[in-house]
Amino acid sequence: MKSYALTLNLRDDPVVIDEYVRYHAAVWPEVEAGLKSVGVTSMKIYLLGRRLFMYMEAVDSFEPLRDFQRYMNSKRAQEWDALMRTFQEKVPEAGPGEWWASMRQVYDLKS
Repeated sequence: MKSYALTLNLRDDPVVIDEYVRYHAAVWPEVEAGLKSVGVTSMKIYLLGRRLFMYMEAVDSFEPLRDFQRYMNSKRAQEWDALMRTFQEKVPEAGPGEWWASMRQVYDLKS
């Protein structure tokens, strides 16, 4: 199992933030099915102010560049992505070509 931590900002507008949260209370079923079909097994998004943090787990064979591209072959996934981008902004730390910026793990509490 692979895990990923990513971050992104929402636009600095309380109405936009509330609307983003409402959409995520009822994510389109095709979006969730599409993510699962490419190997995503778990995804959680947290919000603080306007900063989003996503924690995602995927099967060992998951390759983000390849598999998110496969996911985006779906018209419904493209519609969801286009809609969500109207709420979002890249963080200043994002690398070239990154939308959701990858975060580096610096600690892991083992049981």
